[in-house]
Amino acid sequence: MTDDMSPAERYAEARRRAADERTALAPFRDLYDFALDDFQIEACQALEAGQGVLVAAPTGSGKTIVGEFAVHLALSQGRKCFYTTPIKALSNQKYADLARRYGEDRVGLLTGDNSVNSEAPVVVMTTEVLRNMLYANSSSLTNLGHVVMDEVHYLSDRFRGAVWEEVIIHLPESVSLVSLSATVSNAEEFGDWLDTVRGDTRVIVSEHRPVPLWQHVLAGRRLYDLFAESGSKREVNPDLVRMARLENTRSWGARERNRNGRDRRRAAEREREKRQRNRLYTPSRVEVIDRLDADGLLPAITFIFSRAGCEAAVQQCLAAGLRLNDPSSRARVREIVERRTADIPDEDLHVLRYFEWLEGLERGIAAHHAGMLPRFKEIVEELFVEGLVKAVFATETLALGINMPARSVVLEKLVKWNGEQHADITPGEYTQLTGRAGRRGIDVEGHAVVLWQRGMDPGALGGLAGARTYPLRSSFKPSYNMAVNLVGQFGRRRSRELLETSFAQFQADRSVVGISRQVQRNESGLEGYREAMTCHLGDFREYAGLRQRLKERENELARQGVAQRRAAASDALEKLRPGDIIHVPTGKFAGLALVLDPGTPDGRSGGRRGFDAHDGPRPLVLTVQRQVKRLGAIDFPVPVEPLGRMRIPKSFNQRSPQSRRDLASALRTKAGHVEPHRHRKGRAEAADDQEIARLRREIRAHPCHGCESREDHARWAERYHRLKRDTRQLERRITGRTNTIARTFDEVSALLTELDYLRGDEVTEHGRRLARLYGELDLLASECLRDGVWEGLEPAELAACVSALVYEARSADDAPAPDVPAGRTRQALGEMVRIWGRLDALEERHRISTVNGVGQREPDLGFAWPVYRWAQGQSLDVVLRDAEMPAGDFVRWCKQVIDVLGQLSAAAPDGSGVAKAARQAVDQLLRGVVAYSSLG
Repeated sequence: MTDDMSPAERYAEARRRAADERTALAPFRDLYDFALDDFQIEACQALEAGQGVLVAAPTGSGKTIVGEFAVHLALSQGRKCFYTTPIKALSNQKYADLARRYGEDRVGLLTGDNSVNSEAPVVVMTTEVLRNMLYANSSSLTNLGHVVMDEVHYLSDRFRGAVWEEVIIHLPESVSLVSLSATVSNAEEFGDWLDTVRGDTRVIVSEHRPVPLWQHVLAGRRLYDLFAESGSKREVNPDLVRMARLENTRSWGARERNRNGRDRRRAAEREREKRQRNRLYTPSRVEVIDRLDADGLLPAITFIFSRAGCEAAVQQCLAAGLRLNDPSSRARVREIVERRTADIPDEDLHVLRYFEWLEGLERGIAAHHAGMLPRFKEIVEELFVEGLVKAVFATETLALGINMPARSVVLEKLVKWNGEQHADITPGEYTQLTGRAGRRGIDVEGHAVVLWQRGMDPGALGGLAGARTYPLRSSFKPSYNMAVNLVGQFGRRRSRELLETSFAQFQADRSVVGISRQVQRNESGLEGYREAMTCHLGDFREYAGLRQRLKERENELARQGVAQRRAAASDALEKLRPGDIIHVPTGKFAGLALVLDPGTPDGRSGGRRGFDAHDGPRPLVLTVQRQVKRLGAIDFPVPVEPLGRMRIPKSFNQRSPQSRRDLASALRTKAGHVEPHRHRKGRAEAADDQEIARLRREIRAHPCHGCESREDHARWAERYHRLKRDTRQLERRITGRTNTIARTFDEVSALLTELDYLRGDEVTEHGRRLARLYGELDLLASECLRDGVWEGLEPAELAACVSALVYEARSADDAPAPDVPAGRTRQALGEMVRIWGRLDALEERHRISTVNGVGQREPDLGFAWPVYRWAQGQSLDVVLRDAEMPAGDFVRWCKQVIDVLGQLSAAAPDGSGVAKAARQAVDQLLRGVVAYSSLG
């Protein structure tokens, strides 16, 4: 090509190449054996030019290369770079990658419970660690040049998302920010905010997947393409649409009989349809892996939205004799696994079902979910990357950043439990999950396979697969810890201003613009309606107002009737006693049940755990189906009365299946065929209401009542009132969205002032203690320290109390009252619940609640007994058997307890015994599975 250039062009090209070679990007490119993509080059050049960057690109497209260039650039400039990730496992993985490239002496790791070479020029850390460093004005921030925020779209997370915004707002201006995000539909909006708070920021969006992704549906034994090309258009495969329509056809047998004897051509056509219909079934997990293996589409990750489902899938494959590894691969698997688990005692391996797990690995099959021991999960990841595990059954947590791509991804269902209900997965979730398919540099293409399900809508699936983006929504809320840290650094006024620069407020302010325009349009419409309802006999607006008040009064009386029934139902629940046999009138657990715990607030059974201040008692019952569940007001729309009574044996154990089975059997025998009481719903009568009678008299006496066009005017008046009501709602939304973050900060600050954590711009001694406590129940922890609740506790007793600050049961229906250690531990836990009740009332008075993400949830005592026994030195077998908890969950909760104990040891008042007990508790917990769970 240079031969075709003029001398001037060749000279210019030579100068350009020479300039390129003098940049930091040139030697960085040489570190890779493939050419960088255009979006990567653009982002790296912007970074070298001193700009911040936001890179939004699909999973697997190589966004992290931009983060790695920030590391390279910082080292070449003699400055520091912090690489932040949302989860510890991803931090561990990134640390290993960077340490291999730049040497362990230049790379560190900070994840809360791990500290490796923390003063290195490059430190990988979780985002929370960086947030804490910023509030503490850590000396480690000196000479910081770049911060990489991997998976920055996590700021949408309603539990942890605020941390990302805190970091972005508080980083020094001299630090260049590298934000790496999945493809989001409002990247430009997020980039505009970054430009506002961080300065010059380049937004780089790439929709290109380096490895093309093909979408399929597996129905029976046939693999269909989801999309069919029709000229330049891409449409949902018409075969799938026809199959769905065919499956939905009803009365197949009747239609066949009615058409018997028709011409042979139509009979043959029906027979073909019947055969096709019989082929429409959801293939088993074994069939799926067999088919993918036959088509050369392994390794594959099958996403199952259930831990138990993942484990069951592995067992099904083993029972079917499925083997995906040859003898040499099996030997290599055993060698790696035995080396990585050599430090785990044999008795613990037995408890962890090691040999069953190993058998699956040797065959090339594994599960991957949060209930597994972290070490086991890491081994699965390592073997999968090396191609020694070819079929992984995983929950959706695997999709969150771990570098574990596959040739194919399988989705069993398009519905998942979101913590409250079974809901369709979103386009963003679909994109995140299927983004694992296609390994760059290995696969020519990736494959996403959805299994056929009865009632599947191919058109809806096509829309899900076609919507490659989702919006980024801020979840930022000021917390108690954040408030004292901000006021301590900046004072209250400046803190308020900083919070108003959050992405949450930025989005709220932008939304207000559109709402204000709608209010203006509504005002014009109201003027037109006022003219249309003008009446020559009098003031029709006045007349319409009377009719509107009559309607509202009638509706009010109807609501009062519902409220009266609810009150009667709540009163009836408060009269229940243990041993009452009742009939649950509605809901998932309708039918006969035995009251185990009425859930009343008087302390005679269950205490506050079974009582809701808004909904009243929440009785704990045993159903005839042997389920122990805590019910609520929604299950009792009418009053409930005992049908009889029976004795609950003292030996009854809610956690024992045998105990539940025996008592449920006795319940059925005792209840017999008793008929439940029937309740009349009743109705609030309006006939005798004086206000209604007065309004009706005024309406009949009004001049406009005699107008011939009265009902025409009334229709315009109804539209007027409806539009007026909508306009008021819009105005309230404007008021609600203006300065929302600052208002929440004011409410939090007022509560902290009342508790003497803040005095104007001064942070008190109590406030300085709160500033060192991070967590969902930060204020409760601080109040417990303040009141000396934990003074004099032994290390194991303190660990049990701290567990209530971090543990949260996976299901709100975890009804059985938890076992807690007796003596001082039980007293301390009771005092913690009492303090929480006081804080809850105080928050309600200051209009602070868990709904807005600030309020303190009730402490959960469900992990107190397991962590207490572990700290006392009990064996893993005993602790896990009694706790009925997977090893992975046990380790994760123990590590969170250890994290808070570390905070308490630093925050406890001078001379307090809590600090010493906390340090000893950490030592006692950090053993066995908790200690050897690697860096995770």
